[in-house]
Amino acid sequence: MGFTLGPRAISAGYRLASFDQIGSTNSEALARANAGERGPMWFVTTEQTAGRGRRHRPWIAPRGNLAASVLETIDVAPATAATLGFAAGVALATALRNVAGSVSVPFSLKWPNDVLAGHAKLTGILLEAEAVAGRGLAVVVGMGTNVVAAPEGTPTPATSLRALGFEVTAEQLFTALSDSWAECRGIWDEGRGFGEIRRRWLALAAGLGQPVSVHTGQTTVSGIFDTIDDTGCMIVRTSTGDSVPISAGDVHFGQAASARVG
Repeated sequence: MGFTLGPRAISAGYRLASFDQIGSTNSEALARANAGERGPMWFVTTEQTAGRGRRHRPWIAPRGNLAASVLETIDVAPATAATLGFAAGVALATALRNVAGSVSVPFSLKWPNDVLAGHAKLTGILLEAEAVAGRGLAVVVGMGTNVVAAPEGTPTPATSLRALGFEVTAEQLFTALSDSWAECRGIWDEGRGFGEIRRRWLALAAGLGQPVSVHTGQTTVSGIFDTIDDTGCMIVRTSTGDSVPISAGDVHFGQAASARVG
């Protein structure tokens, strides 16, 4: 079975490039953008050998997992483009629910860019962007999902759809994802619809209202995860009652956060 776009994605004008194996779907999408491709276009594989996550961490997709990147060319400020990551989280969670069938799994969204199944990481999201002459930004949203296998020894425990009891392939998940992305991308609407994306994201947010500790470089901010604001920053309410916006960092919830606070 090969990769295919869903009907909603086709109607929205998306195109597809699939690969038996590739180093990085994000790198391929950016290379195509630099060569003049403007999208919207998906780049997908079930085997990625040189993928990357946030902060240049490796993201290897062994055969059977899903590595998918979508290229969009948009005329918005970089800070607005960054909020597409929340649309990606909502789209992935929607796609996972749509292929779940009778399997009941509590999917949630961990700020800023992970999908969790229970307390384990299932999917990572990486946004990259480059300026395009006269056309704004070429934005690539990479989404890697552990379909048949999950890495071991990671800072956050990871799991796979197979380990959760899902009888689903990377190809089936991608078709669902292409449709849910087309829906969420339309809602996002160059950032004008981020309020609705934010509402949907918060409805699935992991750790909302719970103790959190966020490491931002050499600084640690601890408190309660209150919300995300209209730019996508995490708002942490500290013990002094201050509301601190966090734009990036490594997040720890629950006992890990409490231990760090102590």
